[in-house]
Amino acid sequence: MQSTITDEILSAIQKDGACRSEAEPTIQAINEALANKVGQQKYRIWFKNSTKLTLAGDYLKVDVPNLFIANWIENHFQNEINHAVRSVTGKNVKVTFTIDPELSSRRAGSTTSSSTTAKKDRHLSRFVTERGTKRSALGGQQNKRLKLNLDTFVVGSSNELAYNAARVVVNEQHSPFNPLFVHGGYGVGKTHLLQGICNAVSQKRPQTNWMYLSAEDFANQFILALKTKKLEAFRQRVRRTDLLAIDDIHFLASKPSTQEEFLHTFNTINLAGKQVVLASDAHPKMIGQLSEKLVNRFISGMVVKIDIPDLETRCEICRQYVNNIHSSDSQSAYTKGSTNKPIPESVIRYIAENMRTNVRELEGALLKLIAFSALKNEKITISAAKDILSEHLERCDPIVHVSDIESSVATFFGITPTSMHSSKKNRTVALARHFSMYLTRKHTNMSSSEIGRVMGNKNHATVLLACKKIESLLQKNGELNWNGPGGNKISKTKTVLAQLEKDIAR
Repeated sequence: MQSTITDEILSAIQKDGACRSEAEPTIQAINEALANKVGQQKYRIWFKNSTKLTLAGDYLKVDVPNLFIANWIENHFQNEINHAVRSVTGKNVKVTFTIDPELSSRRAGSTTSSSTTAKKDRHLSRFVTERGTKRSALGGQQNKRLKLNLDTFVVGSSNELAYNAARVVVNEQHSPFNPLFVHGGYGVGKTHLLQGICNAVSQKRPQTNWMYLSAEDFANQFILALKTKKLEAFRQRVRRTDLLAIDDIHFLASKPSTQEEFLHTFNTINLAGKQVVLASDAHPKMIGQLSEKLVNRFISGMVVKIDIPDLETRCEICRQYVNNIHSSDSQSAYTKGSTNKPIPESVIRYIAENMRTNVRELEGALLKLIAFSALKNEKITISAAKDILSEHLERCDPIVHVSDIESSVATFFGITPTSMHSSKKNRTVALARHFSMYLTRKHTNMSSSEIGRVMGNKNHATVLLACKKIESLLQKNGELNWNGPGGNKISKTKTVLAQLEKDIAR
């Protein structure tokens, strides 16, 4: 895909500049033909507010707001675009894509709603996860709002794709993303996004019958229904929903009966044309002991990862958190006294630069500073922040997650994480499994037994043997052989380890 306009295209555009007014009806006709070809719903989502077409000679330039939209349109609608242009102009053209920042800001403006009422409703409790929800016996409409809203979700490069996908689910009654599967590490905003979707849908379409609960709640309610012989009532309550949002879906791992029940629940909702939204700590293929049927269902929709927030996003999260505390009507005695003592920008920047892992670290540090300011009746300075947070910072070193390790190892050896969790013992899978266990033991605080459970319910002895084997190979820097996607591969152990650790650190 070409991301910039070539000199040839620019020349064609300049040459045809005088005829631009004549080309406008042609572009309108192309858009109409394209809408008829892809369907009105897909056209509204991917083209209406997201693209601008320019016809110049033998080229059709498609302006898009970001690289994701460009890739998606090229991969899914290239033939439809060519057909639409050919039906209007009678000739074949070369389609190129260009990132237009103006389109990006226009798109953001059209999808973001921020009312005065919503701003007044923001308070400290938005950071608290609400697990359970009260519903009627037949699964009636939600009778209370959840804590977190999309209006308070800070958007950055690490979560922009997930946020835009959430907006599509909210704005389209029948979204193309079903299920929407959001995954990422701890404290990056998955729960915030799920609850925000539920609240936004409830506000936009009040008649919507929706349910939000954790996978643990789903499992517990299912088991209770079995014990009390009220399984049919449970199924009626869960399956007659227009929107089902399940948090921490990885909790269903190693629970075959509950997985089977959820599979039937998912199929019922999906076949009815209703929406399912899921959140997990890992990609569906990286959740150990999850049935292949469920994995296939999950990856059939939109799977999107939320990464650790970048510096500017972390700074904005800090600012918003402080503002919410100071404007909250439910402040505690420990925070009320700090209302007139704002946290300087230098302190916010210091916290954001030194705490990179997740949002909860930032919130904990800020709350500690605000409480200190209220109790001591002192202003917060950069030197005070360093003293107060010294112990906090020592305990907040960047965390490497098992999912990151498994993803990097699987990609390097050209297999899937599911293969490492299986009982396969071929050379490539066994080598990848050994490296994954070794790196998990090295970069996390997990015990051998915990690692074994994550890696497909292996026992702790298997993990210890794997670690010893890699250590032995490292000592002599032995030569490794495996079959990658491109054929047989040969490399030294230290070279492989160095590359894997580099990939994990990204």
